[in-house]
Amino acid sequence: MDSYQTELEEIEEDIIPEPTNAEKLKGVPWTIAFNVANQVFCQFTFFGSVFVLFLGELGLSKTQIGLFIAVISFTDLIALFMATTVARWGYKRTFLTSFGLRSIFTIFLILTPGILAFFGTGAVPAYVAGVIVAFSIARSVGITALMPWQQERIPNSIRGKYTATNNIFTSIAGLLAVSVAGYLVGISTNLSRFTLVFAAGVIFGLLSIWSASKIPGGAPIKASLKTTNLVGILSVARDRSLLFYLIGSGLITLAASPLGSFLPLFMQEKVGLSPGNIVWLQTGTLLGGLISGYLWGWAADRYGSRPVMIYGVFFLATIPVMWLLMPRMSSLSFYAALSIAFFKGTADLGWSVGSSRLLYVKIVPTEKKMEYMAFYNAWVGIVTALSQLVGGRILDYTAGLNGHLGFLPIDSYSILFVAGLILPVVSLLFLRGVRADSRVTMGEFAGLFTQGNPFTAMESMIRFYRAKDEPATIYMTERLGQANSPLTVDELLAALSDPRFYVRFEALVSIARRGPDDHLMNALIKVLEGNDPALSVIAAWAMGRLGDPRALPHLRKGLKSRYRSVQAHAARSLGTLGDKEAIPLLLDRLEYEEDSGLQIAFACTLGKLGEKGMTPRLLALLEANQDPDVRMELALALGRIVGDENNFIHLMRAIRHDPGTATCQALDALKSKLAEFQIDDMEALVNDCAAAFSRNEFADGAPLLARIIRLLLLAELDQAAALILQSCARWLEESDIERIECLILALHTLGSISRSTH
Repeated sequence: MDSYQTELEEIEEDIIPEPTNAEKLKGVPWTIAFNVANQVFCQFTFFGSVFVLFLGELGLSKTQIGLFIAVISFTDLIALFMATTVARWGYKRTFLTSFGLRSIFTIFLILTPGILAFFGTGAVPAYVAGVIVAFSIARSVGITALMPWQQERIPNSIRGKYTATNNIFTSIAGLLAVSVAGYLVGISTNLSRFTLVFAAGVIFGLLSIWSASKIPGGAPIKASLKTTNLVGILSVARDRSLLFYLIGSGLITLAASPLGSFLPLFMQEKVGLSPGNIVWLQTGTLLGGLISGYLWGWAADRYGSRPVMIYGVFFLATIPVMWLLMPRMSSLSFYAALSIAFFKGTADLGWSVGSSRLLYVKIVPTEKKMEYMAFYNAWVGIVTALSQLVGGRILDYTAGLNGHLGFLPIDSYSILFVAGLILPVVSLLFLRGVRADSRVTMGEFAGLFTQGNPFTAMESMIRFYRAKDEPATIYMTERLGQANSPLTVDELLAALSDPRFYVRFEALVSIARRGPDDHLMNALIKVLEGNDPALSVIAAWAMGRLGDPRALPHLRKGLKSRYRSVQAHAARSLGTLGDKEAIPLLLDRLEYEEDSGLQIAFACTLGKLGEKGMTPRLLALLEANQDPDVRMELALALGRIVGDENNFIHLMRAIRHDPGTATCQALDALKSKLAEFQIDDMEALVNDCAAAFSRNEFADGAPLLARIIRLLLLAELDQAAALILQSCARWLEESDIERIECLILALHTLGSISRSTH
């Protein structure tokens, strides 16, 4: 027991707590500063077009260039053997030391022209190879430390936004770096122009180390490593999700890495661009990432990494086709290449944001980040190196290939372009099997940007969070609804929980303007069943307007609310949704209801649902009510029972505008229908009635219309229609047409009957 307690205490002493989220957030600016300086270093040295053009200037073959670039990735295998040592010594300490050495070794690259001058061209490849090996080892050790440290120092909740924000700054830095590099490479033809760029890169490499020293975390980890070894690291391959991810990302690397490395040579040899313009192409890639970066990051945090990643892969697969079909040796070549590079930057970032976030958030367990990241680094190193070697060898082996297949040019680079199309498509078979971090499907993700107005949605979302007062917030909430886009769901939910009443009120109205959504429906249900009747009423109305059948059981429950206004709106929404199953419940409520407002709401809803048994009750309510608007609603409910709603509304609008003319026209249209009943003198009676109304002689026309109805009642009509016509005839005889809804209802019902009803 004592030995166990001692061991436990030793383990606890070894564990250094991870930084808090507050500490991580404070370190984010320093992380971005490091990435900015490191971006300039990469563009100026081993990872930009400058280095590939430099190797080509030295007279190396494409196989040699591929080999040299591959060495940088091959050394990532060190991660398998160094991971435990790195973790014990501390991620931060190891990283700073290794990347410091990386910058120092880069200095030797500057001395290449001197080696060429003193020892001749034969010594240069060996010298450059030695510099690359030393640089690569230092870099690989640093990357082994960087990946676990990077998972630790960025909160998962903002990882996508961090990636996007970081991309904005690094893209701007990259644009400036590429502009400077393109200018320097283009000003002369000797090797010194490259060494000047390398020297500037070393300075920024040292600045990146200084910035990284300010980032929290990365402390030594000892306790959890007592039994960790190479076998333990390799055992992570049993994780099916990780395995699918590595295979998928490996195929992407096999497709994209050689294209990225040898593209400058393609542009120079086949397209005819100058070295300066080739370097400038990177500005298009950086601009594409800069403009699309925030959107990719925001989408990944909000809707999950996998849909962003998959769409990034789709875009990547189209780029080789564009390179293959672009104009060559033309004045348009540079502009076409720049446009494709811009799209490539967008696609690259979509893939990068989605895949890296998925790796850190879902695939790699925090407690095993050392083992997972070591295995990941080694895998990426192997695949990247092989892709460079194979790519270079293919280009040398097919150097003599030249011709056309139809309109397609065929040369040594065509094989790389075809692989760049096929391999990403194949990778999707594996990436779709990776454990997802959200339930958003590919179709749903695409719908976010194709439904409604995504531009209005994005603009209103940004302005919603920047609104300074209640009127501005209400206005922007209205705009969120007008966009009718699924992008605005979270903002509408935020508005619905705002402490300001009218912001919540406007949120309910805005929710009703867009299509059904699970999250919004759940929010409406919560408001409907809440304790604020003013909002519950609007929630009930919104449910009816949305037309989502999931609302039905909750609206039925709303009929029993302790608030009468909520009961009334719940009933009306049930009618809007056509809920036939609610008819027994509404009939039961109406039988015992004493409140006149609720009686009208229930009765009109039953009429809307076509319940013919409600005809006597609706007629009684219509006769007793003195409010002209309510009477018209009751008349419409009766009209719905016997005929088409549109016909009633059309008649109402026409008669309100010009009662005499509209009634005359309606009677003329009824002649053929009434003739079917074969009643003596019917045609003459209808003509006389229509003539009276055409002269606006309502006192003469109303009794004639009542007489027409009395004659029809002698036939066997539908019971509901007969009851309505009987009442209408009496009202027309008693009140002239002061109650215009009676005239409209009578004409509407006459238009709905036919010989088949008797």
